[in-house]
Amino acid sequence: MKNIASIASSEHISDNEKQNFRNSILSLSGALVCLVSAHIYGKIFPRQDIIRALIFIAGIAIIGLPMLVTAVRGLVSKNMKYAMEILVSIAMIISTLSGEFLLAILIPVILTFVHFLEEKSIMGGRDAIEGLKTMQAEKAIAEKDGKEIEVDARELKTGDTIIIKPGMSLPVDGEVIFGTSSIDQKSLTGESLPKTVDIGDQVFAGTVNIDGNIKVKVTREYADTSFQKIVKLLEESGNIQIADTKIVDKFVFYYIPLTLVTALLVWLFTQDINRAIAILVASCPCGHLLINSAPMIAALASSAKRGILIKNSSFVEYLGETDYLVFDKTGTITNGILEASNFHLDKAEDFNELVMTAGAVAHGSLHPISRSIVSLCEKKDIDRNYEIKEHIGKGIEGKKGDDVIYLGSYNWMRSLGYDVSDKYENAGACDWVVKNGQILGCIVFKDTPRDDAAQTVNQLKNIGVPKTCLLTGDHFQSAKKIQDATGIDEMRCELLPEQKLEHVEKMMKEHTVTVIGDGINDALALSQAHVGIAMGAMGSDTAIQSADIALMNNNLSNIPFVIKLAQKTKNIIYQNIVLAFSVSIIMIFLAGAGIVPPIASAFLHNIGAFLVLINSGRVLSNKNN
Repeated sequence: MKNIASIASSEHISDNEKQNFRNSILSLSGALVCLVSAHIYGKIFPRQDIIRALIFIAGIAIIGLPMLVTAVRGLVSKNMKYAMEILVSIAMIISTLSGEFLLAILIPVILTFVHFLEEKSIMGGRDAIEGLKTMQAEKAIAEKDGKEIEVDARELKTGDTIIIKPGMSLPVDGEVIFGTSSIDQKSLTGESLPKTVDIGDQVFAGTVNIDGNIKVKVTREYADTSFQKIVKLLEESGNIQIADTKIVDKFVFYYIPLTLVTALLVWLFTQDINRAIAILVASCPCGHLLINSAPMIAALASSAKRGILIKNSSFVEYLGETDYLVFDKTGTITNGILEASNFHLDKAEDFNELVMTAGAVAHGSLHPISRSIVSLCEKKDIDRNYEIKEHIGKGIEGKKGDDVIYLGSYNWMRSLGYDVSDKYENAGACDWVVKNGQILGCIVFKDTPRDDAAQTVNQLKNIGVPKTCLLTGDHFQSAKKIQDATGIDEMRCELLPEQKLEHVEKMMKEHTVTVIGDGINDALALSQAHVGIAMGAMGSDTAIQSADIALMNNNLSNIPFVIKLAQKTKNIIYQNIVLAFSVSIIMIFLAGAGIVPPIASAFLHNIGAFLVLINSGRVLSNKNN
């Protein structure tokens, strides 16, 4: 009863749930009191059968009526998650009518205990999520007027300055404005090694400052942090439903009348009501209800350790079947850290004028080229007064009064009517700068593939992904170098986001397509593909919203890992279907043959659930981790 009491007093369930638990405890206690009283009364007054029967019936009513109400609700709503209550209620009614009062009271008592064990398991999952929430600090040290003041983290506003001392958890997302330190980001990215942060670097709620004093400017308030979005996804993950198991749910709808017919036939042929009751109890589909949820919970736990967030059922339905995998280039298959390798001056007097003009609009974009330009202006005073508009896949436009700046690709500049030189057209990633109708020049950038890119592509082929493709907005020469270095099968270059989407939609007619991108220029393709995987999604709302799976780090090895995990999870779900139904059929046969009596059936029908849980635990095996 200690575990039952702990559920009823848990802080992580609603008041309504607590009341339901208390009612269950009272009804269970009342039924047990009636059971013991009837037994004692029968020993003292062996001939008073009517009084003893009335005590039993009182106990049956106390424990059975709530279950009967639930069963009726399940029948009316056709919700088969109440299949167990429906079958047991029928068994309880038959037992009572046939005078098997002890059986009628013991069956719902045993079932109630089983439900408490199930709820305890659910509470364990909720407690784990609540424990995760504690990693985001609720208190913060704010700096106001040169003084340190402890405040509630929920009261922090964008632009506030907070002080993070060694050992403290970060309460909000922000930007380091003073100091250097190492940050433990395992809670978000799964990376074991700490990340060194300096002025200008982003830091995130739920991570831990290890060794240095830093000051952080708040960029996201408490409820809007990346950490809170992750917790919300985990809370919602329990509702993931898989198409294959929806078929099981439909079967369970016919399973109840099939069971009733079987019990009726056994009763008619054997004239033994206990066998019919045993069939009803033995057929309770405990294992069926875990077919999908148990392996999915295991898969979510395994992936979360590596900083992988699974958002919906496409993880199982499509990912394991992927036969055409699309990579974005910049920031996905490449490091995304672009370095200026060359420049060309036209109307600009020098490189400084070129870079400062570009920086005036680049600071408002998250594109890797924009970030690289801003880094070139790091110690300079950028004009941040321009009204900025980003043209996805093309460039950035900035306006301030009569001044207009364009920063973008060769093709975009040509489409705007500017006669930019084709000297650098195929040099690689290149952005041109135009101000007030004058071409100031261009900056050429170089990017390199990730160290594990070629190995990842090879691993994908080994696990059954036959075709890989590189889609990029870059020029042919830049894209070709990356394709050759990584071993990707196909390449399409100089594509706008809508053209990437068109190619993905075309391939989806013949293949199961998975798209991997950074979620910035690839949102359309990520959301449309059978499966969208966002790389380095930490802090990116676009990535988390548009993708089916979000990788909180940039570890490419997570891609073959999560595909293998999907393949194994799907296989285990199929195995669970076979296990659950096989156990049910065997138990029904044993009950019908009179080998397993009703009371034993109340315990043994859980064998299916036990086997499903053991089999689902194989998702967590070391082969995947």
